[in-house]
Amino acid sequence: MLELYKDYLQEEWAADGSLQSVRLHAPDDFNFGYDIIDRIALAEPERRAMVWCDDYGWEETFTFADMMRRSNQTANLLLSLGIKKGDAVLLLLRRHYEYWFCILALHKIGAIAIPATDQLTAKDIAYRIDAAGVSAVICTAEGEAAASVDAAAEKCPTLRTKILARGEREGWLSYHRELERQSDQLERISNRASDPMLLFFTSGTTGMPKMVLHDYLYPLGHIVTAKEWHQVVPDGLHLSVADTGWAKASWGKIYGQWIMEAGIFVYDYIRFAPKDLLHLIEKYKITTFCAPPTIFRFFIKEGIENYDLSSLRHVTTAGEALNPEVFDRFKEYTGLNLTEGFGQSETSLLIANLPGTEIRLGSMGKINPQYQIALLGEDGEIVDPGEEGEICIRTEEGKPCGLFCGYYLDEEKTAEIWHDGYYHTRDIAWQDEDGYLWYVGRTDDVIKASGYRIGPFEIESVLMEHPAVLECAVTGAPDPIRGQVVKATITLTRGYSPSEELVKEIQTFVKHQTAPYKYPRIVEFVDELPKTISGKIKRNELRNR
Repeated sequence: MLELYKDYLQEEWAADGSLQSVRLHAPDDFNFGYDIIDRIALAEPERRAMVWCDDYGWEETFTFADMMRRSNQTANLLLSLGIKKGDAVLLLLRRHYEYWFCILALHKIGAIAIPATDQLTAKDIAYRIDAAGVSAVICTAEGEAAASVDAAAEKCPTLRTKILARGEREGWLSYHRELERQSDQLERISNRASDPMLLFFTSGTTGMPKMVLHDYLYPLGHIVTAKEWHQVVPDGLHLSVADTGWAKASWGKIYGQWIMEAGIFVYDYIRFAPKDLLHLIEKYKITTFCAPPTIFRFFIKEGIENYDLSSLRHVTTAGEALNPEVFDRFKEYTGLNLTEGFGQSETSLLIANLPGTEIRLGSMGKINPQYQIALLGEDGEIVDPGEEGEICIRTEEGKPCGLFCGYYLDEEKTAEIWHDGYYHTRDIAWQDEDGYLWYVGRTDDVIKASGYRIGPFEIESVLMEHPAVLECAVTGAPDPIRGQVVKATITLTRGYSPSEELVKEIQTFVKHQTAPYKYPRIVEFVDELPKTISGKIKRNELRNR
């Protein structure tokens, strides 16, 4: 084991075992492709980098030498097609192993990688191509993604190259056929650490998606994510369930894990089935695992006690409210805590339960010392413990490693959230006397009723404990007396039907679980909640109804 992370990370620990300070540093020409992947490949060519499988029984194991060789071939292919440093390339590759070859190749040649989900419509794709000036698309042959690209291409003059990852399609280059013609040797192409490397389109709960731009230091921002939160080990296998189209894949499927020289496990499924994922954890002896709380709810309903999950050493969760019952039952079956964390597409891990902190159910944990974070009130001043404030990152001394560079080609939107020495996350939380943070909601989601500020997250967490509630969203509804009242929009679990009796039961349940003024005065039952393509609930749409 090379312990490459020590070249870039310095940590200081307190006597109680808690992480006190983090310093990240890198040379001005740092490139994840050359300085991490290729270094491991040259020193330990047979070290396992990835185990990949799909729904059809196809399985592949790739070493770091394989990753170096295939990414070099892909880089030469892209260069031969005229794709160069600074060009924007859209990746619609699901969880295909080709994704890793392609994104490493793009990093090596200095092009800007834009991961995206294959669920995008032609309109979605056209918007992304035009907004980012995309010149090439590398796409899965499965589903409708390639057809959607073709439909979008008719209106997108910047798009010059279309590459199909697998299979054949008229007007597209065959990735694997073209790859066979390429050399696996690549001379290093120079870059600066501050160059643009990666671009995420946010999910767009309000307005059109913004373009979150990261530089070449972004991978280093995830060392703490993998080392201290995921707690990956070099000879283990880490599984994060995120699709490569979402920023969460960069948290758990490539950067921090490979800097730590750990293997990653990829399950390239078409339809999610809890029993299949449980079986794979058992079969491949996954050591560390990360998923949103919904996945763990599915596991418990499936019968988690019927599977051998003894290989798991550490489990993490993020993205939504963690139900106490799910936490308790998962620990009962596995002996492991579900360890929460928080961050954004614009950042790496900001807040988490890291080593040395006790789990306080409902808390996101403590501030990752990689960042200087303050909770600011509406007046821009730091709030006292127990008071709600916006989670803001100090940037007076420069951009911390892991924080984005800004919204691509949009200085106005960047200035709206990054000013006066702070990046404003627009997420609200409060901090207790011991430094633990508790999530409240987005700034736009906080409900102001009769002088009270009510965070939807807390009420949603309570609602999810009621057996009738499958999914829910809490928003503010206008009220002539109180200004706003709490409204809960709910989809019901099987076996329950809407009724006035159920409304009263749910309202009483919330009153008994939290402060009575927070209960939903309006309860609406719906067949489904409006969501973005990434699965986030569109609260603005619910508010506008």
